[in-house]
Amino acid sequence: MDMNELLEPFSRMLEGCAAPAAVRAVEAGGSPQAMWSEIEASGFLDVLVAENHGGAGLSLREAVCIWQALGRYAVPLPVAETMIARALLAEAGCAIPSGPVALTTGRQGDEVTVPLGLTAAHILVDMGDRLVLVEANGMAATVVRADVSGRIRIEASANCPVIHRPANGLRPLSALVRAAQIAGASARLLDMTVAYANERKQFGKPIGRQQALQQQLAVMAEDAVAVRLAVELAAVGTIEALSLAPVATAKSIASTSAPRIANTAHAVHGAIGISEEYDLQILTRALHTWRLSDGSESYWNRVLGNLRLESPSVSVDWVRDAIFA
Repeated sequence: MDMNELLEPFSRMLEGCAAPAAVRAVEAGGSPQAMWSEIEASGFLDVLVAENHGGAGLSLREAVCIWQALGRYAVPLPVAETMIARALLAEAGCAIPSGPVALTTGRQGDEVTVPLGLTAAHILVDMGDRLVLVEANGMAATVVRADVSGRIRIEASANCPVIHRPANGLRPLSALVRAAQIAGASARLLDMTVAYANERKQFGKPIGRQQALQQQLAVMAEDAVAVRLAVELAAVGTIEALSLAPVATAKSIASTSAPRIANTAHAVHGAIGISEEYDLQILTRALHTWRLSDGSESYWNRVLGNLRLESPSVSVDWVRDAIFA
């Protein structure tokens, strides 16, 4: 399938329904219903659902292109998470609920932070041995308004739908989503920063002609490309059998690069970058949030280290077989 045929209408839809003003409104506590209704009506939520269950049957590699578009617009809704949840529920033969579905990991009674949980109608919880779908209403214990995340206490009743857990659980899938969003936001930040450097004049010439600034932009571009390539390499396998090492590498690279990319964007833009009416800070705030969501670089570096120590192969062979296979 030609991904441009999907990406173009999807991006055009997001440009309309997830404009900066709409994102700000949701982050400030406004209703996400208008934004969600347009996304839901588009049919894109079923791109990962198998064709025999009425979906598009896209691969993960194709899906991450769509998830990067979500990052470009800093969409404050669990759209990618809902795509994953709907695919898992359809495969298990469970009824698919309406509304956004967030993902999290924890045990009964645990209090956990759910990225984008405040805009979710349901939460798919990885309980360690099974997945349980719970209603989000009334579960918020404390609120983090800045990134529409909520801290919830997991309370799964006996009648909550239970489905089979993927081999490595939900966290690697959530981490891949977050890395893809970082890749998308980084690409847009690079575009915005280069454009500003070419427009902003100082001493009669664009600041983008300054050698020191050009070097900063070059490093920023390297980071943005590295994140995108890492995400593409990680998007192998299926939802049910996602390779752990490539995902750990992608999230580690994305989380490490996120603050550098955000810092360079602000350094080039100067004071205007932090002003409330300027769109830059919507994306840079998202980068810092996604960096920590579903495991920071430290968490995934430990995962990679443990995987390496468990393997009898020499390091070069392990990297080639586990990460670039």
